[in-house]
Amino acid sequence: MSLFSNSSETPLPPLPNPVPAAPALQQPAATRTPENPQHAMQLAQRMRERFSQGLVGQEQLRESLILTLIAGGHILIESVPGLAKTTAARLLASCVSGTFKRVQCTPDLMPADLIGTQVFDFASQKMITQIGPVHANIVLLDEINRSSAKTQSAMLEAMAEGATTIGGERISLPQPFMVIATQNPIEEEGTYTLPEAQMDRFMMKTIMTYPSSQQEVAMLSLLGNQSSDTMNFERDETQSITLSDVAYLRSAARSVHVSEDVKKYVVDIVSTSRGAGTRPIKGLSSLVRLGASPRASISLLRVAQAQALISGRDYVIPEDVKSHVHDVLRHRILLTFEALADGITADQVIDTIVSTVPVP
Repeated sequence: MSLFSNSSETPLPPLPNPVPAAPALQQPAATRTPENPQHAMQLAQRMRERFSQGLVGQEQLRESLILTLIAGGHILIESVPGLAKTTAARLLASCVSGTFKRVQCTPDLMPADLIGTQVFDFASQKMITQIGPVHANIVLLDEINRSSAKTQSAMLEAMAEGATTIGGERISLPQPFMVIATQNPIEEEGTYTLPEAQMDRFMMKTIMTYPSSQQEVAMLSLLGNQSSDTMNFERDETQSITLSDVAYLRSAARSVHVSEDVKKYVVDIVSTSRGAGTRPIKGLSSLVRLGASPRASISLLRVAQAQALISGRDYVIPEDVKSHVHDVLRHRILLTFEALADGITADQVIDTIVSTVPVP
């Protein structure tokens, strides 16, 4: 049985006048209207053009950020210092004309420093609520693994619930809301490793690498044309979209049609990581101690829908699933100590899974 229901099996509700009612089994408007995917492509291209103004190379990171935003998830970025993680996050916020907050995580960072707290106002003789930096459209948690487990839990709760509770008052987070967390893989002193269950809350994990020599020269040329090394993140009307456009993209992505065969393909990939699937991999248990959860299936499907949408299609194909399968699964597949000792990576295991699972 598939984990997802086919949207084409549910009749549409009557549409308001003067638009005539749609046939009962017709696809939703976002998939029926051919200009919608084209409009989504245009919006995504405007975001890419905005990124090109301040970020040289890093196409994989750019696409992962755009897809995560459209799919309604959060992303974890792993890289060494100095690869423009903060610049990419600020560029994304300026692309969508949203608010941006950066939190530098440290061991003494408290949950109240993130979500907010209540303070006594002497003028009114009442307690007033001061919201924290998490109340923004795009929140960058720099070096999240330097914050304590208590602070990490507070942030991840806000990610899951879409709201915070301050002094018994529930405050909804602004929409769209997206967390971009970073961690440094080379410094372990003074860090608190993210638990596997909390890592699973991130829709994607992308790994940034050093730019090529040509890209680094292009970066220097870009800086040479500016009066300052600090980029201007002011909104550009010609290369930015609005928060309403983001809401449209998210709604349209959810309406992208996914066939039963593609759904089974998604589940087969995730199940194979757990030692099951239609073609179980012999000896996988000696490499993987814990496979991906059903949440991975949901994330993989949502990312595939977003990929199809910005590719100008109203339906998902297997290539959409495979395009970002590493980003979706690499932090959800836990390797055995023997595999780690042999230098085997999660990406290598994913490559084996993708090559083994039959493509519909």
